Amino acid sequence: MSVKKIGIASLLALFAALLVPGLASAAPVTEEQFAAKALELDMVWVALATVLVFFMQAGFMFLEIGFSRMKNAGTGVAKILINLGVVTIAWWAIGYGIAGFGDGGLEKFIGTDGFFFHFDQDILGTAVTADTAMLMLFGLAFCAVSLAIVWGTTLERIKFSAYVVYAVIFGALIYPIVAHSVWGGGLLSDVGGKPVMDFAGSSVVHLTGATAGLAALLLLGARKGKYAADGSPRAIPGHSMPLVGLGIMILWIGWFGFNGGSTFVTEGSFFGEVMLNTQLAAAAGVLGASLLVYIKTKALDVGMAGNGAIAGLVGITAGCGFVEYWAAPIIGFIAGLIVVGCVLAIEKYLDDPIGALSAHGAAGIWGTIAVGIFASPRLVLDGAGSGIWYGIFGDQSFGSTLGQLGVQVLAVVATFTFVLVASLAAFAIIKAIFGLRVSEAEEDAGLDISSHGMYGYPESFIPQPEYPSVGHTPSMAGTPIATPNDVAADKA
Repeated sequence: MSVKKIGIASLLALFAALLVPGLASAAPVTEEQFAAKALELDMVWVALATVLVFFMQAGFMFLEIGFSRMKNAGTGVAKILINLGVVTIAWWAIGYGIAGFGDGGLEKFIGTDGFFFHFDQDILGTAVTADTAMLMLFGLAFCAVSLAIVWGTTLERIKFSAYVVYAVIFGALIYPIVAHSVWGGGLLSDVGGKPVMDFAGSSVVHLTGATAGLAALLLLGARKGKYAADGSPRAIPGHSMPLVGLGIMILWIGWFGFNGGSTFVTEGSFFGEVMLNTQLAAAAGVLGASLLVYIKTKALDVGMAGNGAIAGLVGITAGCGFVEYWAAPIIGFIAGLIVVGCVLAIEKYLDDPIGALSAHGAAGIWGTIAVGIFASPRLVLDGAGSGIWYGIFGDQSFGSTLGQLGVQVLAVVATFTFVLVASLAAFAIIKAIFGLRVSEAEEDAGLDISSHGMYGYPESFIPQPEYPSVGHTPSMAGTPIATPNDVAADKA
């Protein structure tokens, strides 16, 4: 044996001699200690998932910027930053308390504890556990995602003040009430003895955001030049499909935290099943949308393929923890078909620049109902029925499965109705007090310069003395782009 091998063997023997007595003398781990470590591991997973969900804000930003014209690119950055700031404070102060559990007879409607994140307990000297703080932050990330969806229908013509005011209302009241109804022990958590099953928010998050966006759109109207004199829609292409693609990929990655993190635990690695279902549905959504748009147009529309991915992800969000692997691509593929059909149909009447009503609204409806079709007996919530598939082809009671499908449909109707009415009222008030739409001159100039005083791509628009022609590029609507001085003079 060489000197080197003798040295290594001696070191290993010494390490074993030191380690074994320590292990022998160590006290056994108690059940409380084991539970504490398990909770720590769970919260590490939730923390990672929370980061991924917050990263989705960048996805929404790039998606909306890419689908906007160059003169409106910069405002997407300001919108995401301000909205995330506003909704954070609204959720901390009021929203989290309303979304949580309640008492005193109000629990079916709103939560009643946790305002200003348990400010009352701070005064009384009662400790608020760190895991509660982590879950509060995770819930905030979901609220922020739902709010980000709202504005996809309003690109290029809404006043920036409307973002701020509605973000307060949405983060403090509208979204928390919906979240409480399903996840906080509210009205939809027990419908005739059956709970609504929405694992991560096809209806709670995505349908809510899309419905609020519909309310804004109904009061806002279409972009200038979107419809011809005969009412036929005109294409207003966004300026950067690569940014759209980047946004979609960021959202896709973030969705693993969105759905996987909704398990809240690492025990059994169930989050792996949820994440695989998420991937299968997203992939099938791309294929479904690509196939249908090619059949209809004989071209592979990049935007439609991207919306197919989003639709597949939205469609599986409700069922990702309730369905078997074989069902996930079916749900995603159908969501991809739905998004193409809805985008083409809706465009005839409503100007939804990124297809939010279809990708988040219609696909959110489908995803919620799909749980009532495909929910597996081994995965359903306590008291819930399996999907009707198992009532027809399996050994489950048909009546019970049909009842669960009815509960899922009821959740869609209730969520849509409440959010639409509440949001129409909110936007009507905003319109009456602050105004909702920018002026025609500001819309022609672009929101970058008219709302923020600087273009997202300033070198493309601001004239340079040595190159006087630069800065006079016509917009896609045919109206010359104004310079900063032009807009200032117009406002004066």
